[in-house]
Amino acid sequence: MKTEKFLVNEGSKLDLKKHATDYTADYSDKKKAVEDLQKNVAKIRELQEVLYAEGAQSLLIVFQAMDAAGKDSTIEHVFSGVNPQGCHVVGFKQPSAEELAHDFLWRCQKELPERGKIGIFNRSHYEEVLVVKVHPEYLGAQRLPTSPDTDKNFWDRRYEQIRNWEKTLVANGTQIVKFFLNVSREEQKERFVARIDEPAKNWKFSMGDVKERALWADYMKAYTDALTATSTYSAPWYVIPADKKWFMRLAVSEIIVEKLKAMKPQFPVVSNEHKAELAEAKKALLSEPSA
Repeated sequence: MKTEKFLVNEGSKLDLKKHATDYTADYSDKKKAVEDLQKNVAKIRELQEVLYAEGAQSLLIVFQAMDAAGKDSTIEHVFSGVNPQGCHVVGFKQPSAEELAHDFLWRCQKELPERGKIGIFNRSHYEEVLVVKVHPEYLGAQRLPTSPDTDKNFWDRRYEQIRNWEKTLVANGTQIVKFFLNVSREEQKERFVARIDEPAKNWKFSMGDVKERALWADYMKAYTDALTATSTYSAPWYVIPADKKWFMRLAVSEIIVEKLKAMKPQFPVVSNEHKAELAEAKKALLSEPSA
């Protein structure tokens, strides 16, 4: 699979209309895609083990999407083989009073993965230039010195702050890859109806979801602006077709494998002194009397 098809190149102008939401590359059915996904799941686990042992780098994976695009299920399937000790998943909801009392990056800074770990953000700091941009009235709770009404560069400044923050993270060993799961409006409607029809999924749906659908064009504009402004060589965005969940999961897993390989994690080099200790320990264990 040529994953560069999904990449938003730094400096380019994103046109979401050119990204088909039902694209499936050379895969004509689900079976082969699921098989390849399982291979990638195994590879991610293998690479994660080395990353954890090395303890020098970390990987931050960001997921953003419209409701019902499949963020939760993608995380569940792609990371099904990962050792929980080496993975940290955070779902960002409406900011708390404490979070609103700090800058908009503060709550994400606290949840960054430690060295050796993979961090997964289900929604993220990008909510502040997506949902908040569509609903600028939310800014009132942040008690900021400026607003989009008084500062024409307000959003551009936020994009700059995000780029600078991510640049700092990469420079300090936290690699970043960001996914926009691109679902069509029609597919979202079908998934919403399915949630209503299936009692076990009723809890996932609220009337607020329908109200947000009415702002679809505003959200697409916000995503276009945000991805265009913040996709960089070191912290790139990928637009993943999300109408076919089986392909979406495979595409995400493929890119994560590529990213982990590019990080080139290595098992720690064992010193001669440690090797001698290991040999001594083995000798002592083998010389123990049988129980």
